[in-house]
Amino acid sequence: MNSFDPHEIELHLRIFTMRNFERPMDCRDLEQVRFYVRELCLKIEELESKFSYVPQWAYTLIGTI
Repeated sequence: MNSFDPHEIELHLRIFTMRNFERPMDCRDLEQVRFYVRELCLKIEELESKFSYVPQWAYTLIGTI
């Protein structure tokens, strides 16, 4: 992803969340929820710094945790 392509960024973020994220109800404890929130926040920061673009649903996902 060298150039700014919203569809590619969205696909990349969806794959990331499917591989690396569990629903809070499926987590064993609060520390596991915190881990996933941190990982998602880091991914959002990475996308913001590289592309100045993050799909709105990524922020919504944080709000549902």
